[in-house]
Amino acid sequence: MGTVALAVTEGMLHFELSVAYEVFGSAPAGVPVTWYDVAVCGPGAVRVGRFLLQPDHGLDRLPHADTVIVPGWADVEEEPPADLVDAVRAAHEAGARVVSLCTGAFVLAAAGLLDGRRATTHWAHTDALSARHPRVEVDRDVLYVDDGSVLTSAGKAAALDLCLHLVRLDHGPSVANTVARRLVVPPHRAGGQAQFVATPVPARDDHPLAALFPWVIARLDRPLTVEDLARQARMSSRHLGRHFRAATGTTPLQWLLTQRIRRAQELLEATDDGVDVIAAATGMGTAATLRRHFNRTVGVPPDAYRRAFRSRSRPGPYDSPRHRDAPGRVTGPGDGTGP
Repeated sequence: MGTVALAVTEGMLHFELSVAYEVFGSAPAGVPVTWYDVAVCGPGAVRVGRFLLQPDHGLDRLPHADTVIVPGWADVEEEPPADLVDAVRAAHEAGARVVSLCTGAFVLAAAGLLDGRRATTHWAHTDALSARHPRVEVDRDVLYVDDGSVLTSAGKAAALDLCLHLVRLDHGPSVANTVARRLVVPPHRAGGQAQFVATPVPARDDHPLAALFPWVIARLDRPLTVEDLARQARMSSRHLGRHFRAATGTTPLQWLLTQRIRRAQELLEATDDGVDVIAAATGMGTAATLRRHFNRTVGVPPDAYRRAFRSRSRPGPYDSPRHRDAPGRVTGPGDGTGP
């Protein structure tokens, strides 16, 4: 666990690189463990986003590291540099633990390290990763995948989740919790990427189902069936299924469930409605049914989702300015002592 090498070249994303350097670059105060020795490795001075970075070592240092971290790759349509791919492959063959953050998974895949393995990347690029590297078992929901010597994270903030997971593996949960507190983040987040993924409907006006999608969205509170959808689209259920698969990659019922869940997410974020009311508004029927499907699809219960994503439309009693007039006593509007 001693040396952590950050592999950088032109085209890397600065956020993921900064996250890794922040976690592994300096030990938190008071932690009685030997911390990591971080080396920034690249082919020379490279531009990372708006920043010019001068690496400490060349890419030939990667095979000598205990852990190699590949930050996000900016343009997933572009093949990563051959020297980076070769160095990452050599590091793994030398016994290094190889980690990708966000779209850094495309570099690991190009090196052949993800063939036959489960892996993940940012949800917006999972289809591209799967199409370009069909031997990779792409998991579209999780925040990160630990496959032993090869680990991959989903997008952006999930890079921090994986970095904290590495600290937890190396030094135990107490040290990882200390790092998380220093960064003011939870040491572990529940659920997967599904809670962050928008689910738009196909928008082509000339699509055979173009009129059906908004019709369904306007009736999510009703108990719709495949036959109802087929009747509205004026086609057979089998024909409807083929069009749905081509347009959305899933079945009519699964698509309908996804839209109900997405509406439930919106209501949890923007209203004070109880789970039973939201269940009725989304066609789920009962709170128990909504909780079951929501937890299975999103990865967290509705109440936990609301706490994480709540957007307040008006200030609550604890949002107002407050002041103290005596030790241990908080005063403010409404208690007779505040302004």
